[in-house]
Amino acid sequence: MTDLDSELVDRATQLADDHLFPSALGVDASGTIPSAQLDLVRDAGFYGLFAPVEFGGLGASPATQWAVHELLSGGCLTTSFVWAQHAGASKAAIETTGPMRQRWADALATGESRGGVAFAHLNRPGTPTLRAEPKDSGWEFSGSAPFVTGWGHIDVVLTAARHKGSVVWAMLDARDCETISSRRLTLAAIDSAVTVELSFDQHPVTEASVTSVEDFTQWTDRYRKGLRANGSNPLGVAARAAKLLGPSPLDAQLAEARKRINAASVEELPIARALLGDLCVRATSALVANVGGSALFVEQQAQRLARESLFLLVQGQTPEIKEHHMRLLTERATLGE
Repeated sequence: MTDLDSELVDRATQLADDHLFPSALGVDASGTIPSAQLDLVRDAGFYGLFAPVEFGGLGASPATQWAVHELLSGGCLTTSFVWAQHAGASKAAIETTGPMRQRWADALATGESRGGVAFAHLNRPGTPTLRAEPKDSGWEFSGSAPFVTGWGHIDVVLTAARHKGSVVWAMLDARDCETISSRRLTLAAIDSAVTVELSFDQHPVTEASVTSVEDFTQWTDRYRKGLRANGSNPLGVAARAAKLLGPSPLDAQLAEARKRINAASVEELPIARALLGDLCVRATSALVANVGGSALFVEQQAQRLARESLFLLVQGQTPEIKEHHMRLLTERATLGE
């Protein structure tokens, strides 16, 4: 990867090793991520990682984005996961030609404001859980968005609602109101990231808040192409577990898995992503086994990483990835060889 920015990678390594990892257990146990954690990421400039220089961002290449993301996830997945949601909102504000660009693009690129996303429900089969209906003044959103992370720490949430064969994308204020209510979800891992289910009761969405309306098949194609990005989460957690374990065959497996997903075509990404999930579970399980019974103590990093590896089996999962996961976990097959 010749377009890797070594200065940004070094900066992320220092942030992860010197600040995020030492505080990760405390963050995990706190119930809600301290704002100071997110401030560290902002002060390092990484809220601008996904934004062009002309908007105040870092203009980082995809390879640099993946590497920084992996390092931050290996430092503290809770912090990294809240931060990573910002990318979707930031990119949407920059790419739209409507009023949301002026309202949010610069603020999100510099980290002055923080963004989140509400679109995990688009991956669910069956009847859409969040629907958009056209109105004279714009749209009306009704239904639910079941997984929205960083609630209470984000200023705006990029929200997707289905209308027939299309997806309506809008940037909404990230707060409870008369027509939007949040219900906190209790998770076995990264619970301090504060993930909620949002309920929309005929919530009015002005045309000015809409960033785009796209065909659902276009979105599914775009999502599949973006699977590499969330592969940085299991890579980071697995790499941290391997580092704590010490030299082992996992080191070479990590290097190979990273190389494979970086070079994967769109068709190969689901397999590469599933292999990362499997490797992450094996790496964290090896750490637990090596540490022994004390690995189950809440003050041990091993149990935190193991719980996070299970979370990452289902985070960002598509039907294709799930199928490959089930083969790996039940048949111990080697995929794509």
